[in-house]
Amino acid sequence: MLRLREALESRKFVITAELEPPKGTDLTTVLNQAKALAGLVHGVNVTDNQTAVMRMCPLAVCKFLLDLGLDPIMQITVRDRNRMALQSDLLGAHALSVRNILSLTGDPMKVGDHKEAKPVFDLESTQILEMIGSLNRGKDLAGNDLAGNTDLWGGAAASPDAPDQELELAKFEKKISCGARFFQTQGVYDPQSFERFMLKVKRFKTKVLAGIIVLKSAKMAEYMNKNIPGIKVPEPLVEELRAASEKEQAIQVGIDIAARTVRAVRSICDGVHIMAVGMRDRVPEIIKKAGLT
Repeated sequence: MLRLREALESRKFVITAELEPPKGTDLTTVLNQAKALAGLVHGVNVTDNQTAVMRMCPLAVCKFLLDLGLDPIMQITVRDRNRMALQSDLLGAHALSVRNILSLTGDPMKVGDHKEAKPVFDLESTQILEMIGSLNRGKDLAGNDLAGNTDLWGGAAASPDAPDQELELAKFEKKISCGARFFQTQGVYDPQSFERFMLKVKRFKTKVLAGIIVLKSAKMAEYMNKNIPGIKVPEPLVEELRAASEKEQAIQVGIDIAARTVRAVRSICDGVHIMAVGMRDRVPEIIKKAGLT
């Protein structure tokens, strides 16, 4: 299986998935999930205190993924670290052979489990991309020489269904100007709407992976429609989930929706990023159902 950068540069249809570090030191679950992805994906995102819940640092999990032969994509947020800590983590990532970095803002503290924690936000997420460029050139953010430069590939997030499309396109262009080499999007549920977005960003000649968030229930879909900007689950899909009489049946409907969405966007973009929160062990099933194996 090609690594992420090689796959994108060779114009392969790319598959990435997502794992979250444990809340504690027991890596059994995440490593079992990782082993199941070997040979199926080009890269694996490792989240950074996702939903503002304190977990093991992503860099440690990335190293374990490398040992398993997987290509990690280390997520890093500006919420928790100042510019010195961010640069230290990026230097450490390079030293451990982690090459892919996804720059993010980070979920607000109020939704997590340490609501009293003080957010940092010393930089904007786009400045992490600029930082990566500087470190790759052998300079830190203050212009000081490094004893050895990095070779990192910076990525960013995009929201194809953002309410303000002009603003989203402006953000997209800014991220590219700051050094974004690839994008992973927010959840896509309407292939036609996604195609319109792709037509708008085609001129940038960048790599875009469509986000596939696997739905577990109608309640989950309704919650995302109400609370997560940039996500729109069409009512017919919500109705499909409502018609499921049991929990496992609803999950199966969600898997089917994910698989057919992958098939629908395959000719539109450069790949898919599969996010199966709470059922990451089902990702291989989704990949098979989507006809990607």
